[in-house]
Amino acid sequence: MLSKLFRRLVEFLIKIYRRKTKDNPSPTPTPNPKPPVDPKPVHPWRICPLGEYWRNLHPRHVTPSKKHPDGITTVKGHCVTNPSGKDQLYSEEMQLIAEKNFGQFKLIPLPEIPEFQKKDLVYDHIIQGWTQYWNDVLKPQEPLDPCLVKALIATESGFNSNAWNKKHGRQRARGLTQVTDQTLRYLSDDYHELKDHFLHLKEDETLDPNFSICAGIRWLFRKKEIANSKIGRKASWIDAVGEYKHYKMDDPNMQKFIEIYKELKI
Repeated sequence: MLSKLFRRLVEFLIKIYRRKTKDNPSPTPTPNPKPPVDPKPVHPWRICPLGEYWRNLHPRHVTPSKKHPDGITTVKGHCVTNPSGKDQLYSEEMQLIAEKNFGQFKLIPLPEIPEFQKKDLVYDHIIQGWTQYWNDVLKPQEPLDPCLVKALIATESGFNSNAWNKKHGRQRARGLTQVTDQTLRYLSDDYHELKDHFLHLKEDETLDPNFSICAGIRWLFRKKEIANSKIGRKASWIDAVGEYKHYKMDDPNMQKFIEIYKELKI
């Protein structure tokens, strides 16, 4: 008798539960929303809006068909959403920015450094272009001077785009601005060194003058922030160069840099 009553009670409770779940079904879980994309680019020279990055024309593997018997199709260049929603700059877009916008600076070369026999003039338009770009994006109180960048390159690589510091691993530095492989990881946010405006380059791409100068200037801005915190006062761009080079002001290499910079400013 008791077992029958218990069974009926259980059946009654189950019916009540089913009615409640039918009348009030559990909400369908929704996926995490993608970060909103700002319709405006971070700079007028950028192709994609903030929160997206550019990817060039590239092949894509598909199921073989009459239209694509080899199983490969071509995808046109397009903007891709960043998972982080932050500013990400890749080499494809760096190249397009330089091609479309840096020609104007060829009409206004920077002062010449005589000891390099005009070899230094080859990169003036790239130096000016990326200096203006990063000044516009990062908005420092004291804008970076392209002549300072030119003096930095003169003492880092002597305007040799294939320069190498003869080291291996993450301390290997190559290219005009001698950006190390470790620095590339910092710039790409592998170690959360930067808060925003990240750069993504492959190690061999530092041998390209355009990419090297872009990365070197971005890193110089970060070094100025570090110098500010180290010296306990507002750091100058020369202080930032000292931090970039890991040299004290009385080091011969720093003195050479200051000498060249002064010559460019005369």
